[in-house]
Amino acid sequence: MTFWDHLDELRGVLFRSALVILLFAIVIFFNKAFIFNNIVFAPANSGFILYRWFESLAKLTGMNSVSLSSFNIELINIDLSAQFFTHVSLSLTLGLILAAPYVLYQLWRFVKPGLYDKERTAIKKAFGFASLLFFIGVLVGYLFVFPLTLRFLGTYQVSEQVVNQISLKSYMSMFTWMILIMGVVFEMPALIAILSGMGIISRTLLKKYRKYAFTILLIVAAIITPSGDAFTLFVVAIPLYLLYELSILVSRDINK
Repeated sequence: MTFWDHLDELRGVLFRSALVILLFAIVIFFNKAFIFNNIVFAPANSGFILYRWFESLAKLTGMNSVSLSSFNIELINIDLSAQFFTHVSLSLTLGLILAAPYVLYQLWRFVKPGLYDKERTAIKKAFGFASLLFFIGVLVGYLFVFPLTLRFLGTYQVSEQVVNQISLKSYMSMFTWMILIMGVVFEMPALIAILSGMGIISRTLLKKYRKYAFTILLIVAAIITPSGDAFTLFVVAIPLYLLYELSILVSRDINK
């Protein structure tokens, strides 16, 4: 194929991916009440599943320190158009998340003809693995990282005289960023599997530079943490390091 043929093929990939994302976004857009009340704003009150898990753990172990006090974060809006544009942007974001497996499949179809058989086998498995990891990352971000961050920052006060009033824009910005970035960083083992299958890196190399990787991952966690506080940094850094250890397990040892 010529350069323009490749470009035309890429345009088709992007068009089909955008169409599927848009279809998911439209469905989400017209289910506003359920999406916002039962999913997006669920971590803002004590009835969220993670907080109930802590309560059950506290009762089971008798460790009152594990129990979390009840709380409810009330959001405010000070921008006339913010609620509408929040609705639109969230619909597109969730549409992208739901369409991720199809987008990855389209990318796989695009790069497949240009690969050698060895590369094709390695990358085919990694693309399927990547879809699963992306959704796991999104769930980890939604069920653990975002709620813990919200719970800590939303209830933290320098003084009782200063009441937290969290804006809708601030809440949604952290919500979408945290779940998306966790979905992306969870692709690390899939990327390592591809590079390892192509003979670029090895298990021995990853083990050798483990301590340097930990430092780098802390820096990455600090960069991608929107609030910049130490608590959120470590909440993000711990899954990143566990992903690095998983990457070691899924990689190959070239010497062997």
